[in-house]
Amino acid sequence: MAYRFFITFFLIISGVCFAQTQDSTTVKVEVVKDTLVDLKQESMVSIEAIIEEDSLSIKTFKDDEFSAEIDAKWREELYNNTLFDTIYKSVTELTFEEIDYPELPTDTLKKRLEELNARTPFNVEYNPSLESVIKSYLKHRRKHLQKLMTMSAFYFPLFEQELDNQNIPLEIKYLAIVESALKPNAKSRVGATGLWQFMFSTGKMYGLDVSSYVDERSDPIKSTTAAAKYLARLYKIFGDWDLALAAYNSGPGNVSKAIRRSGGYRNYWNIRHNLPRETAGYLPAFLANMYIFEYAEAHGFKRYKPEQVYFETDTVVVKQMISLDQVSEITKTPIEKLQFLNPSYKLDIIPVVKGENYTLRLPTDVIGTFVNNENEIYALAKAERDKQEKPLPQLFNADDKVRYRVKSGDYLGKISRKYGVRVSDIKKWNGLRSNNLKIGQRLTIYPRKPNVTASTNVTAKVKPKPISGEVFIYTVKNGDSLWSISQKFSGVSMQNIKDWNGISGSRLKPGMKLKISKG
Repeated sequence: MAYRFFITFFLIISGVCFAQTQDSTTVKVEVVKDTLVDLKQESMVSIEAIIEEDSLSIKTFKDDEFSAEIDAKWREELYNNTLFDTIYKSVTELTFEEIDYPELPTDTLKKRLEELNARTPFNVEYNPSLESVIKSYLKHRRKHLQKLMTMSAFYFPLFEQELDNQNIPLEIKYLAIVESALKPNAKSRVGATGLWQFMFSTGKMYGLDVSSYVDERSDPIKSTTAAAKYLARLYKIFGDWDLALAAYNSGPGNVSKAIRRSGGYRNYWNIRHNLPRETAGYLPAFLANMYIFEYAEAHGFKRYKPEQVYFETDTVVVKQMISLDQVSEITKTPIEKLQFLNPSYKLDIIPVVKGENYTLRLPTDVIGTFVNNENEIYALAKAERDKQEKPLPQLFNADDKVRYRVKSGDYLGKISRKYGVRVSDIKKWNGLRSNNLKIGQRLTIYPRKPNVTASTNVTAKVKPKPISGEVFIYTVKNGDSLWSISQKFSGVSMQNIKDWNGISGSRLKPGMKLKISKG
């Protein structure tokens, strides 16, 4: 039986409705849910799944505008890399200067650090350098910290279970904030990837598969298990969690050299000056985040736990190759949600490889529909894949393409909906290996939606037909409007009058001369 692991994450649940077209097929499915408490089966409301011949035409959704706006803002947080960039900068550029922050008196900080030190295996003792980092974060990074606390609501329970399974201190969960700002697809300048920033070789050592389709360094569960095993090994070597964290960041060799150059000292704060610059700020950043998260309420941060916006997920082993786009269309699950739940699939395609059991993680409210209709779903996915996998010139003309400039707040799902294409198509056309975008980046897109242009958001202009036939000059009178004038001449529309006379608005002045074609 496939293992199950339930995580929760923030989602605004919106009601959607869709229309059944003439060429669609309606499949009625009764979903049966197994309860974990008593292993009984509960019958749930039957679901009608509408499958279009052209699945890309399923776009007639209606949504609550306010909820959709909230969703869009939340997805922007999930898919932008701003937090990761700022975290990396804050660690590498720590100056440990004295910070004026009267809201946190030194005596209060000392007392709280003493309390924290008593309940954690890390050396959380007061020193001026740590005070400087904590106050700097509270003064200059409040907005980023609040976002991280909101993100942590669905990552930390997952981390805690995996860390507990490996008998690792639960406070290690704060390391993922320093490493990746809780971005599963974060990638450093040297290629370290995922929530726990594994290099390619280290990830392979701890069982994380990396291929053209899959990068398990971005899988929240598998990468957390690997990180816990690696940290346990480092602790066994150094016998100190502070040094184990330093070795996780810079490598055991750099830590052992720093110990030698420091005259044999083994306390992190005594060897810090001999560590690489990034590692010198690494542990202070970790301890500062630990303190701020543990005393979040005391510093005015809010922990958002709305009771009706959490839901559980479950996994199913994939039996045939399928894309997240196809799963999205069949299950009516937003592509962004599927990408968030399945971040390890680099091309948004789940492959089937001998000896591997790749899984698809879905919300529990749709997984029953997927499982009960697996054969039909795989058949539809294969038929569509066979139909679409043709050389690019046969699918599109060069004149059809647009060049889109990425703006602040853009992400692939948003752009794909704008042009009526798939996320996987945009990635394929532009050679993208991940969902990350940069402001100002140019994308080539072959739109399916007509009259959509690039980032100017201006509808493509249709060149007006020149006036022809017999031309009559009409003089505008008091009370005239474009509509009243058009009614005086058979076959003449308001747009005709505007085109013939170069009028952009609708206001007319008495005495104006208008050219009118009589046919």
